[in-house]
Amino acid sequence: MDQSRVDEARVVEAVEKRLFIDGKWTDATRGATFDVVDPSTGEVLCAVADASPADGRAALEAAVAAQPDFARTSPRERSDMLMTAYELLIERADELALLMTLEMGKPLAEARGEIAYAAEFFRHFAGEAVRIDGGYQTAPAGNARFLITKQPVGPCLLITPWNFPMAMGTRKLGPAIAAGCTSVIKPAHQTPLSMLALMGILAEAGVPAGAVNCVTAMDAGGVMEPLIRSGLARKLSFTGSTRVGRILLEQCAEKVLRTSLELGGNAPFVVFEDADLDEAVTGAIAAKMRNMGEACTAANRIFVHESAIDEFGRRLAERMAALTVGRGTEPGVNVGPLIDEAGREKVRTLVADAVGRGATVLTGGEVAPGGGFFYPPTVLTGVPREAAMADQEIFGPVAPLTPFSTEDEVVRAANDTEYGLVAYVFTNDLRRALRVAESIETGMVGLNQGVVSNPAAPFGGVKQSGLGREGGAVGIDEFLETKYIGIAVSG
Repeated sequence: MDQSRVDEARVVEAVEKRLFIDGKWTDATRGATFDVVDPSTGEVLCAVADASPADGRAALEAAVAAQPDFARTSPRERSDMLMTAYELLIERADELALLMTLEMGKPLAEARGEIAYAAEFFRHFAGEAVRIDGGYQTAPAGNARFLITKQPVGPCLLITPWNFPMAMGTRKLGPAIAAGCTSVIKPAHQTPLSMLALMGILAEAGVPAGAVNCVTAMDAGGVMEPLIRSGLARKLSFTGSTRVGRILLEQCAEKVLRTSLELGGNAPFVVFEDADLDEAVTGAIAAKMRNMGEACTAANRIFVHESAIDEFGRRLAERMAALTVGRGTEPGVNVGPLIDEAGREKVRTLVADAVGRGATVLTGGEVAPGGGFFYPPTVLTGVPREAAMADQEIFGPVAPLTPFSTEDEVVRAANDTEYGLVAYVFTNDLRRALRVAESIETGMVGLNQGVVSNPAAPFGGVKQSGLGREGGAVGIDEFLETKYIGIAVSG
């Protein structure tokens, strides 16, 4: 066995594969397990504990029991926990990145970038922990004072997706810990190893038993729905599809759980005739190809002014064709596999539909033979508005180009979707940039840039892309309740 395979086996072996409940590693009920698969080969990496509803209940009860004491910890203590975890993530970035690449597929360089990004949420919320504020004011009548304070919401249920298996966890756990909320986190069954590794880091960083618990499960609904309906949890934070988000929102309504939902996207990427085409192409690569296109922020509909679409398409196709596809652990690879065969089949179906409706393939479009769930970087031009990919997240390395002629036309097209997470706009006209950014119905806009995600900025969408915001100064507010105390000062 060559050294690289030895290193891979070592990092997988080092991860605990049991449930993390009340500060202890424990087997699932009846010792049940499920397999974790390497998407670049289709081979099994290992097996991890498969939680039952009873296991989920035990985790939530541990969080409930730990809540009073954890809420009483000082902001500085919680800040120090997060800073220690930040330092441990940075210190172990190479091993954690390799683990992520093995279970999820992204190239090592991207995985290292995600570890740094994930760690930054802990550093950011370490600062927010000591800045939780309130207020004091005089009542209008002058006979009382208003004391405004903020307190932790209480035990939280956190559900994370497979595409950013570390960062989506730290984006939720960071503010929960900073606010003094205990939690039960359930990672996606495709990528549980990164989150299990994070549990060990948080314990090492001094997070007390029961404050953070982790259950891994194949039957997410079977385990989490009883917890949502139990009345023991006070908040749900979920990142995933709009379809599942709607179901969870209905479940939360029964006990009126506070909810944060970061759901699907259908991001428009708009290139006006006055844009710097090199800058726009570079932005399109960033917005489209991050994580092989498997991101809710991925450019899903690329609108290019009719005077520039041919040249933009040529340059983009040239750049996309030059990307190297392969196993994420191999040197020089830019594009890893998709998460599974179902994900690849969805991409293949959407491309076939667009071509069948008149789109032209400029590069890619055909699955290469061999193992793993790979799909080549693909550029389509002349994609009609009625193509299925205009309404569905592609979640793959496919860039569909559609021409437009006027600003009003493209704004209407950009808003013609139930989603509203992020949009990208490329223009050198400042007035137009502001008009369009304000007119597009999304929670975030990238102006002349293809990446908007930043732990210090509020991340979230409008319409059916979700509720609430993660990150930024407002991210911790999702985990805090505002309490008003009225104080009489006159008889």
